[in-house]
Amino acid sequence: MAETTTPRGRPRAFDRDAALAAAVRLFWERGYEAVSLSDLTAAMGIRTGSLYAAFGDKKKLFTEAVQAYRRTPHGDFIGRALAEEPTARGAFERILTQAARHYADPAHPAGCLVISAATNIAPADAEIQELLRGLRNANLAALEERLRTARAEGELPPGTEVGALARYYAAVLQGMSQQARDGADAPALAAVARTAMACWPRG
Repeated sequence: MAETTTPRGRPRAFDRDAALAAAVRLFWERGYEAVSLSDLTAAMGIRTGSLYAAFGDKKKLFTEAVQAYRRTPHGDFIGRALAEEPTARGAFERILTQAARHYADPAHPAGCLVISAATNIAPADAEIQELLRGLRNANLAALEERLRTARAEGELPPGTEVGALARYYAAVLQGMSQQARDGADAPALAAVARTAMACWPRG
């Protein structure tokens, strides 16, 4: 709901969650650098002063938007699969299969916000680049840890280079995100997922 004013000119209360969801969608669609304050206020239906009062500046709003995104099914499927699947292979297969579906879902912007929002970030916004890089590296570390456990438990061959394997699957996920933004649909990405799983080490 758009923000309105009282007869005395004071802004009325607005739906903060709805405004944040609009910001998430805009950052997801365009990336951080391409979104201006006027773009945000228009999409969120609020005035600039209300944006600053409720969310702080653009950087703080983006940080909160990323946190909100990571609580959605589109943003937390990697962690959930790693935690819930009984085998590493099952977890990685689920991650890639769900990535194909989520990244190409026409109900929201294509790809992954944490991957795509980092495009063309200016040097003055280096902390945003660091935020996104840190999240991607945390995912990489989680993938590697699951593979390391799988090797220790005998699910993977003893000589498996788990660091390289984790980077391979992280690269596949990043590539699938970009392919989705370039127009690849869910079946095309699912084929990529199946091909990537064919590379799973066998004892």
